[in-house]
Amino acid sequence: MTTLILGGTGKTGRRVAHRLETQGRSVRRAARSGGDVTFDLDDPATWQAALDGVSAAYLVKPDLEPSPQIPDFAAQAVKAGVTRLVLLSAPGGDQEAHPLHGAEQAVRGSGAEWTIVRPTWFAQNFSEAFWRPGIQAGTLALPAGDGRAPFVDAEDIAEVAAAALTGDGHAGRVYELTGPRAIGFAEAVELIGRAAGRTIRYVDADPDEFTAQQISFGVPARRAEAMTRLFTGMRDERSAALTDGVRQALGKDPRSFEDFVARADWT
Repeated sequence: MTTLILGGTGKTGRRVAHRLETQGRSVRRAARSGGDVTFDLDDPATWQAALDGVSAAYLVKPDLEPSPQIPDFAAQAVKAGVTRLVLLSAPGGDQEAHPLHGAEQAVRGSGAEWTIVRPTWFAQNFSEAFWRPGIQAGTLALPAGDGRAPFVDAEDIAEVAAAALTGDGHAGRVYELTGPRAIGFAEAVELIGRAAGRTIRYVDADPDEFTAQQISFGVPARRAEAMTRLFTGMRDERSAALTDGVRQALGKDPRSFEDFVARADWT
């Protein structure tokens, strides 16, 4: 019985795949390149080959744009014999205006066993993706003010997803995942700087200037504006609330930000 991992080379997907493989389970990484099967969520012609012989699937949408991709793929997956779906969503996915609301509703109504995972900001955004260039340059400029977030380790996200894909007791559950405490970007880069052995500073960017900069980098205007709103929303502590989703799913506390910093590669 094979488990399909969408985004199988990404931050959470590759970690989910690794956990399942260490358990001796059959895994199929689906990705546009570098996976076990070539897969593009925007190209339905690539879906059937990815689904052949699959019994469970980890669903990831690479952006927060509303679309029928996940709903359509979930329906095809169930028709192909998939009996368990785990969706990587985001906080607020239960709200009708949220771009992943349709995906959540489709998974819930798919007829398969389902689990929804809603992590807050990934700690690995500092080390593997969006914020790494600023960290490497020595200045991270974001329009978040003094806002805080309980950054969650992608290892915890993957561990929860792997448990839901393979274990009992997770069907019909929604897990809101956070780290154990909320910190601001200034403290985060200070901790990273200590580990890296160099000075890294955080700058509170002007929201309009930040949006314009993202657009100049080729980010679509709608997505750049949405990202700016996410950061500015942190200023009033909307993103600082803690949850016990990791403990609910795994029976243990989430990894700390300090633990993430100590493990990450800052070279």
